[in-house]
This record gives sequence, C-alpha cells and structure tokens, in this order.
Amino acid sequence: MDRAKKFVSKYFMITVSTLIMVIGTYFFKFPNNFAFGGVTGLATIVNALTPLSAGDFTFVANMVLLVLGFLFLGKAAGIMTVYASVLMSVALSAMERIWPMAGPLTNEPLLELVFAVFLSGVGSSLLFNIGASSGGTDIIAMILKKYTSLDIGSVLFLVDAAAVAMAFFLFGPTTGLFSTLGLLCKSLVIDTVIESINQCKCFNIICDTPEPICQFIIHELGRDATVYEAVGAFTHKPKTVIMTTMKRGQALRLRNFIKKQEPSAFILISNSSEIIGKGFLTN
Repeated sequence: MDRAKKFVSKYFMITVSTLIMVIGTYFFKFPNNFAFGGVTGLATIVNALTPLSAGDFTFVANMVLLVLGFLFLGKAAGIMTVYASVLMSVALSAMERIWPMAGPLTNEPLLELVFAVFLSGVGSSLLFNIGASSGGTDIIAMILKKYTSLDIGSVLFLVDAAAVAMAFFLFGPTTGLFSTLGLLCKSLVIDTVIESINQCKCFNIICDTPEPICQFIIHELGRDATVYEAVGAFTHKPKTVIMTTMKRGQALRLRNFIKKQEPSAFILISNSSEIIGKGFLTN
C-alpha cells in the first residue's frame, strides 16, 4: 500500500511539474520567441525557419531523443524521464490546437520573460528534485558524458547558448538579449528552488535536562539526535549538547517545545540544503 501511494504521489508530482513547464513555455516563451531552454528553445528557432510549429517540433525532437537515449543509455534514460518528456510533448501539441496563440499575452516582454523563466525553472527544479527530467537535450548531454570527457552542465549550456545566438540573427537584438537574460536567470531559479525545497534546519541545543527534549525529537518528530557532554567555559558547569537535523515544519515545533520545556537552553539553528544520511539524501 505504501509503495503504491509513493508511486502515485511521485507521478502526480511529475505531472504537475511538467504542466507548469508547459504553461511557461507555451504562453510565455513561444509567443515571444525566447530561445532558451533546450529543445523548446530550439523549437522557437525551427518555428521561425520552417512551417513546423514549435509544439510539433518539440514532440518530434523529444521522441527522437528518447529513442537515442534507450539505444545509447539503456535504462539510464529512466521511465520517469520518458513519462515527463512524452507528457510535455503531447501537452504542447495539444495546446496549439486547443488554444492557438496569435501573439504574446501582454505588451510587456520583460514581464513575460519573468514568467517564462520562473515557471520553466520551478517545473524543472521539481523534476530534478525527484530524480527525473523533461528529457530533451538532457539526453544528449547524458550520451556525450558517457562517451566523451564533456560534463552535462557544459553540454547543456552550449546547446542553450547556440539557440540564443541564433535568436539574435532571426529575431533581432531585443529578443536575443531577452533570451540571453532568460538563459542566465534560469539556472539561478533552478538552483534557488531546489535549495529551498531541500532546506533543513540543523540544531545544536545546549541544555541542562536533555531527556525530555530527546524524547520529543524521537517520539513526536520521528527524528534522531546525537548527544554529548560539555562544560561551560565561564561557569565550568556540566552541560549537555543535543545535535539534530530536521525539516522546517518540524524545526518550528521543536523550537516551541524547548522554549516551554527549558527556556534557559541555548539553541543554535543553521540552514542546510544538502544533508546525506538516513532520513535525508543517500550516498
């Protein structure tokens, strides 16, 4: 039952994340010819040079890249990536037929760039955070990483940069500069969102009566803790230090409990977005 629940929850998250990317791409990126972001960035260029629509090119390109992924990477392409890639391709093609766009939604290209970058970045971040991606040029990067010395980040940047450079020639310097700004901001949005999602609170609690606090951490919050003895430098009295890490919602409960249980306790709280170990990320 738990496995089925996790399966449904994971694919629900993939679906929502992919549809967020579709909204950002279709309503804000395509109408303004913003040429950044892998296959959808190239789709903007192809749409300007050929009769093929951006949505249809995305569909064809993603299907070809998925086939190449299975041929060169095998199962490394990942069933979650396949699902996200197919869903995105089908959704973009369907949107072109259900809700055709004659032009941008507004007359404010900078505002539309913000939504194009933010929605695409949030969707990508949610996918990356659960170990999936929307496919596309990610698959090319994975193939090149396997057979060459190039790293994924460099390949993805080169593909995006090529699309942005072509935007200067096809759509003029204004659209080219907006595309460049979008390319630079997208990575920042993705990194920021992933760090925010994974952010945890690290506690160092210096107290006199550790047992109630430890019991609350273990039984009420479902977390563990490390306890060690210390001595106050000024008072020379023995103290107990409790070290633990947990999610933000749990951290608020623990802080409120300590304030009631032992108001004189000294609490150090720090943020961390990458914690490896049981209950968090695994090696």
